[in-house]
Amino acid sequence: MQEIGRYRLRVADGAHDLHAAQRLRHLAFHGDATQRDEDDFDALCTHYLIEEVQGGRLVCVFRMLPIHSGDQVGQSYSAQFYELDALRHYPGRMVEMGRFCMHPDVHDADVLRVAWGAMTSYVDENKVELLFGCTSFEGTDAGTYLDSFAMLRDRHLAPKRWLPRVKAPNVFRFAARLRHTPNLKAAQLSMPPMLRSYLLMGGWVSDHAVVDQKMNTLHVFTGVEVKAIPAARKRLLRALAC
Repeated sequence: MQEIGRYRLRVADGAHDLHAAQRLRHLAFHGDATQRDEDDFDALCTHYLIEEVQGGRLVCVFRMLPIHSGDQVGQSYSAQFYELDALRHYPGRMVEMGRFCMHPDVHDADVLRVAWGAMTSYVDENKVELLFGCTSFEGTDAGTYLDSFAMLRDRHLAPKRWLPRVKAPNVFRFAARLRHTPNLKAAQLSMPPMLRSYLLMGGWVSDHAVVDQKMNTLHVFTGVEVKAIPAARKRLLRALAC
């Protein structure tokens, strides 16, 4: 357990904590906290909870799934939606970060900083070389995010050697088919905060977005190679992890 300013970070301990995380996920993703968002991957992951010190309200959750070798990448959550055969040859340890969400009433950037501090500690302690996951845009209308997708196409596509291929039946192939010159300010404003953070660290994305009707999102596969994170950004992240 760690207290950072107004917030307390801890790892879930038992079914009560996991169920609380699942209820927050259902609230964030589906607008209802009376049910739980759960799947088979929950049992395989380490779950992180960020709470307000004053009152104990749960404000943010996410989970980490270790991938010790490329042979295991097909067992990740992301592999349900993306063909990840290229990453079977990735030479280092990986971790999948998933189900990141914040309470809909909370808009404090410090929560994101606490989360990144926890992720940085996990990466350092476990000698992780690639952090990846599915990063979601709210809703399934790609037209809402043309500036963001055009910017991703122009500046942030995955290296060809690691590029995920199409697997899901319903995708938006923004790299191949989008003909749009991005307004960079509009692109940044409509981009999910977590994705902005990934990109600031040198992150890259798939060349297509999956249309996920169940979660009511468009998501892109996102990867961050630890060795590619700018030195100044690494110092900032490790300061958050202290």
